[in-house]
Amino acid sequence: MRGRRRCRRWVEILPRVTSFYPNVTHAGIVILRIEELEAIRLVDFLGLTQQEAAARMGVSQKTLWSDLKSARFKIADAIINGKAIQIEGGNYVLRR
Repeated sequence: MRGRRRCRRWVEILPRVTSFYPNVTHAGIVILRIEELEAIRLVDFLGLTQQEAAARMGVSQKTLWSDLKSARFKIADAIINGKAIQIEGGNYVLRR
């Protein structure tokens, strides 16, 4: 049985770089969705509050928090365990 369908998130820019690899043989790949990267960009890079970031992405604060938590875990997993990061997919709409 499938879970709830994910609602679309507004994304302002697509990443120029879509993959990162450690300088040693990597121990797997972590897939980071585009909307998770956008959550990281808005909150951790631009310094917006979660409420401001959620409004810009067109989602609830809880939804943003879930994306942010998932993205942070994946990035930490990649750094700690020497995994590659691939940025792709997700359910988003590009805002122009």
